Amino acid sequence: MTDTLSSVFRLLDLQSARTHRFEAAGDWAFRFPAREALKFAAVLRGSCFMLREGEAPQPLSAGDVFLLAESPAYALASDPALPAEDGRRLFAGGASTGRHRGDEVVMIAGSFSASAQHRALLLGALPRFMLIPAATAEAPALRRTLEIMAAEFDTTELGAELMRRHLTDMLLIQLLRAFAARESAAPQRGGWIGALADPRLGAALDALHAEPERNWTVSALAAVAGMSRSSFAAAFQSRIGMAPMAYLQGWRMQLAEDLLRQGESVGRVAARLGYGSRSAFGAAFRRTKGRTPRSAAIAHSNGE
Repeated sequence: MTDTLSSVFRLLDLQSARTHRFEAAGDWAFRFPAREALKFAAVLRGSCFMLREGEAPQPLSAGDVFLLAESPAYALASDPALPAEDGRRLFAGGASTGRHRGDEVVMIAGSFSASAQHRALLLGALPRFMLIPAATAEAPALRRTLEIMAAEFDTTELGAELMRRHLTDMLLIQLLRAFAARESAAPQRGGWIGALADPRLGAALDALHAEPERNWTVSALAAVAGMSRSSFAAAFQSRIGMAPMAYLQGWRMQLAEDLLRQGESVGRVAARLGYGSRSAFGAAFRRTKGRTPRSAAIAHSNGE
């Protein structure tokens, strides 16, 4: 069976950018601009502060990892009171390692971009800032991946950059698993990622993602989850923030938009997603996307 996270990642066409290592000593502060992306950073050695507008300084120590969704502008500093310089200058000329005076503090950072039409599917399910402290249960798995990644910055063997990219992808999965585990223990917000850690809701989501064209009903999904219809509907609404059938239609329309972008005809997309007619599919698409499938296909062909 296709699991939910894998199917979403395929749709997102998630791309990891180059990873970078940052080293600094003494007094320093560097700012980094906002990006429409996911960004992670991990402290391998030393300690520093992470600064975001409107937020208290966040102390970071060795072993801490953070993830930024819709990466806002932020700064890293040895002292929050220091004025920040442009951190991009440290990586001028495409350098993979940026250095400032020494290596009292060593960090690894990387980012991920997603297809513009589906980016909100992932970013909307995550907090703007997520910290995994070194002392948490999820940290050891992250640390092992980071240790291998750090070694790839020092090697002269073939494929080092490619290795770092694949390790970055693995690190993101580990971060999302950590987030899902936290949400399962103490849910604070609706979202499909946190629901995946619930064995019953996760099973229903995986079934829905494996066969989005199936004529699903709330009762059929409840049976997959091993719950009564009413209990399942209430749990789904509470954890994910919408009714099961609304989620199914939203996922179908995400797939539809991708298929239309690839040049599939409206009729074929309707059939592939389980709609009995083009008109039924068109009405559902308009309700969700605010335009007709044909206009969406034309927009994609024009590069919009």
